Amino acid sequence: MPHPLPITDTVPPPQDKPFKGVLTIQVDATDTLRGVFKVRERVPVTGPGPMTLLFPKWLPGKHAPRGEVEKIAGLSIRAGSKPLVWRRDPIDMYAFAVDVPAGTSHLDVDFQFLSATEGNQGRIVVTADMMNLQPNSVALYPAGYFTRQIPAALTVTWPAGWQAASALREVSRAGDAITYATVDFETLVDSPFFAGRHLRRWDLGQNVTLNVVADEARFLDAKPDQIDKHRALVAQAVKLFGTRQFDHYDFLLSLTETMGGIGLEHHRSSENGVNSTYFTDWDGGPGRRNLLPHEFTHSWNGKHRRGADSIVPDFRTPMRNSLLWVYEGQTQFWGYVLQARSGLVSRTDTLDQIAGIAATLDNRPARGWRSLDDTTNDPVIVARSPKGWLSFQRSEDYYAEGMLIWMEVDAILRRETAGKRGMDDFARAFFGTGEGDWGVVPYDLGTVVATLNRIHPYDWAGLLRTRLTEKAEGAPLGGLTLSGWKLVYTDKPTPAFVDAQKSSKTSNLSFSGGLVLGAVGKIEQVIWGSAAFDAGLAVGDILIAVNERPYSDDVFKAAITAAQAETAPIRLMVRTADRVRSADLAWHGGLRYPRLEKTDSAETSLEKLLLPRP
Repeated sequence: MPHPLPITDTVPPPQDKPFKGVLTIQVDATDTLRGVFKVRERVPVTGPGPMTLLFPKWLPGKHAPRGEVEKIAGLSIRAGSKPLVWRRDPIDMYAFAVDVPAGTSHLDVDFQFLSATEGNQGRIVVTADMMNLQPNSVALYPAGYFTRQIPAALTVTWPAGWQAASALREVSRAGDAITYATVDFETLVDSPFFAGRHLRRWDLGQNVTLNVVADEARFLDAKPDQIDKHRALVAQAVKLFGTRQFDHYDFLLSLTETMGGIGLEHHRSSENGVNSTYFTDWDGGPGRRNLLPHEFTHSWNGKHRRGADSIVPDFRTPMRNSLLWVYEGQTQFWGYVLQARSGLVSRTDTLDQIAGIAATLDNRPARGWRSLDDTTNDPVIVARSPKGWLSFQRSEDYYAEGMLIWMEVDAILRRETAGKRGMDDFARAFFGTGEGDWGVVPYDLGTVVATLNRIHPYDWAGLLRTRLTEKAEGAPLGGLTLSGWKLVYTDKPTPAFVDAQKSSKTSNLSFSGGLVLGAVGKIEQVIWGSAAFDAGLAVGDILIAVNERPYSDDVFKAAITAAQAETAPIRLMVRTADRVRSADLAWHGGLRYPRLEKTDSAETSLEKLLLPRP
């Protein structure tokens, strides 16, 4: 019988020792027509023999192996004028091995990064008017070292007339080529760029800058009050945490309908992609204004304080994500708090958004078989690909359900201390470790519990372990009930719910029969076990008629309302692939939309939590 060949890892393991020399990386970013980045890199070597160069694989903030190595093309490695033969590692597709000849002082590496030109290739990062240059896509680094020990210097040639923004600071300029300060490779990867024809900057105070690039100059017409709310975000965050865990911070914000959306945290910056009318349609609803509060919070939570098992020596070593319920869940909590405290989103809209989040999780049957802690594996399992039965599979629920857990912690702290302590005390004690310190301080469940107990003794370990591992029918809504609210449903959506539908371009009937509809009646989600599920509907089906009338959102909603007084089901005609069939929707509960209702007339602790700090 044949025996399988052994698997041998030939890539040198990372060591915490200084790399001798500086990686010099030159990027030509001028080909906006084709979205091609041309890279020329010089890699110092210390002697002859085998050497492995790595393309970043496990990307911080994405919590998964999401480096787009498939987009590397034209790879050439030379020693002086001599081309070298490179070999891709048979086990790790992100590793490239070469044999360095004697007498070689450095390797010259050339390649192109072919960014996506259509959405089915990945996120669009280059358009005719803007780009998002991520250093992890335009550099290889030597194996065998902690990335924090590898110095790197980046020079970018930008399109003529464009401006660029990043946490990296310019040290010299020659025409359109800008050389940035030498940093370690880990910091380089953590320092992306937004650049474009139309870019405007605002000083938000506290050494924080808002850098905004737009499809057209008219979308940069921000009113003073709008910018003041962004200044208030910065001020309220610093009051919350007590320190700035950065030397400077740059919001990178794109207002665009053409470049791909993004929300990605970094220690001294964040990548934020929203719709082009972020400023000009401000009064139309909250839109994506939660994004900046969330990503800014990550400078403290996720970057400065970081889950111990997610700290890795390089971008090849797998990250473990068991603490994402803190990293992302508590960041989600503070994102909603800070949006209200800053005035970016009103307190009323914030409460209504929380109602929508709570209701979604309260109607997620997957909570009965899959605990929250297991969802921290989702970034690796599925990489945010669409799911056919989201409500029975779960997704990255550590964001929203994590937020509900931290709301419960805040409510318990306030109850146990008669309102004298809350999550603000935790934030200052846990995250604010030293002004201007942007080093990394790890945490685990034990350090989280210990900090909570210093604020006020309680069985925090028991509470958190229960919330992380329980398999329960409904969402953990203790944070709402303890702070004077209950989740209810009415036949009228809140303005925040309407705005969320507008932003997602959907008709959300999750609580009104169990389905979410996109354009022209296409089903985007069906709630497991709902009336829509029992009717045999599935994602991808298209509703073409309702009670013998051509489908429209209004016709369908009218039928749902009328069915409350009837016993007969709503009759649907459904297109599934190349077949048309009938389906009976036996739903008689009418239109139902979530909102929060106070259980007494006094100002609640949740309302107080959302008030700005003086």
